[in-house]
Amino acid sequence: MSLPEQALRTTAFPAWHGIRSALVPSLSRAADGLSGRDPRLDMFRGLALVMIFINHVPGTLYENYTNRNFGFSDSAEAFVFMSGLAAGLAYSSAFRGGNLWLAIARVWARARHLYFVHIAVTMISLAIFAGAALWFAMPAVLLKNNVEPVLNQPLQSLIGIPLLTHQLGYLNILPLYAVLLLAAPIALMVGLRRPWLMLGLSVALWVIAGQFRLNLPNFPNPGGWFFNPFSWQILFVTGLLSGMAMKRGQTFIPLNTALYAAAAAFLVLVLLWVKIPELGIAGRNVLAALSKAGAPFYITSFDKTYVALPRLLHALALFYVLGHMPAMLSLARSRYAAPLRAMGRQGLAVFATGTVISLFLQVVKTPRQPDPLFDGLILAAGLLTLWGLAITLNYTAALRARAASSRPAASTQ
Repeated sequence: MSLPEQALRTTAFPAWHGIRSALVPSLSRAADGLSGRDPRLDMFRGLALVMIFINHVPGTLYENYTNRNFGFSDSAEAFVFMSGLAAGLAYSSAFRGGNLWLAIARVWARARHLYFVHIAVTMISLAIFAGAALWFAMPAVLLKNNVEPVLNQPLQSLIGIPLLTHQLGYLNILPLYAVLLLAAPIALMVGLRRPWLMLGLSVALWVIAGQFRLNLPNFPNPGGWFFNPFSWQILFVTGLLSGMAMKRGQTFIPLNTALYAAAAAFLVLVLLWVKIPELGIAGRNVLAALSKAGAPFYITSFDKTYVALPRLLHALALFYVLGHMPAMLSLARSRYAAPLRAMGRQGLAVFATGTVISLFLQVVKTPRQPDPLFDGLILAAGLLTLWGLAITLNYTAALRARAASSRPAASTQ
């Protein structure tokens, strides 16, 4: 940029500097240092949001390259673990001192916010499907994503939606997150004093949920929640305990050479299992033999609702290896990860908006055959929109923080 152009933009367009700051990685890294944020959390959360967005537009070539194709777990496990990690970082300090009720109220306020975001996203999604059927002669969309009960049992569904007992397809994770946050104060209070006891209680609840099929009910549909909170809490609690340790400058499960090697070897084995059909058949035969010998389904299957053991072990091994990999911190701080960091900082807004866009793209794709070019264009447009949203929200947050920090100085003059 020439000096006259730079001067013009400085004087005529003062917002240019703020927008440019949101895009320049070096300034983003400085902000990370000042705020105490771990850039790895933002980067991996942003990456999980990208994977979720692509997976939520099924039938494209690109879903074959998301992380679910390279292991037993997928982005949902990462999202829940990192939600717990973020909660541990954000809320644990308030539970160490100060007013306990205010600390609890802050966590529950976030749960309340998640609840209303979920309700808004659900109603917008229903409007998208209704509009497609009404104006574009696409009634097929009303038979997808658990929308049909809203037509066949409208009164029951209108009760179930606000009670969270009726959830549309692809809109299951925010109810889980909200319920886990409601229980988080107990986990925080126990975890601050006895972290390993809290982990033991979490594992016990995971076992009980699987053994007795314990789940929250659906209504009006039969069955239980797709993401069973009694099972998925184990990932949230593990992340919560990790975040609480990080807040103190510690590590919940420190680096151990033997454990790291075992976790890395397990990830390689799972990758080969998934990609080599003969090895996959042999592995499934071993699990089938264990099942015949009496091992419960949550040990021998890949059930997602109850986070079966193969999925759980794969997710935890992946988090442990990536979390202790030195190169990850350098990568997270690099300019290449800046878009992911930007989206990760605005996780809820990006997730909610991405969910609405992805369901809209499902409607767009309904009358079309898979087309790598078209699918790539619409996915790229959606991701660019989410990145732009994140940049705008981060820039707005930076302006508010700057204004807040300048108020005391102004008042003393």
